[in-house]
Amino acid sequence: MADQRPIGFWLKLVDRMVDERFASTLEEHGVTRRQWQLLSVLSRGPATVEQMDTEIAPFLAPAADATEPDSSAEHLGELVESGWVAAGVDGFSITERGSTAYSRLAEVVSANREIATDGVDAADYNSMVATL
Repeated sequence: MADQRPIGFWLKLVDRMVDERFASTLEEHGVTRRQWQLLSVLSRGPATVEQMDTEIAPFLAPAADATEPDSSAEHLGELVESGWVAAGVDGFSITERGSTAYSRLAEVVSANREIATDGVDAADYNSMVATL
């Protein structure tokens, strides 16, 4: 019997594969994965940078020196410049143009998720997610 690899090996491998797939798919549409995640958060309503940081915390890179971690603010600039997100007194909100782009991207992301889980029984998938 071959050596069984620990769960950490598989989690890192799958994470890297998912990240690479999403990055290349979204790059084709002119957005980064973090920008997609921010659009997803803002599609549910306006949010501050702090609220967005909390929502996407697992995807923000910690700083090398641990004094300045990555922030949503660093990923909002292009979204604001493109007119997809507007900055307001109470935070940021998705614009009509951004909402249209988000809807188109949601279709691409949905197809990507289907590919990633192809061949995995729904009950097995739900069990795995619940366990993790």
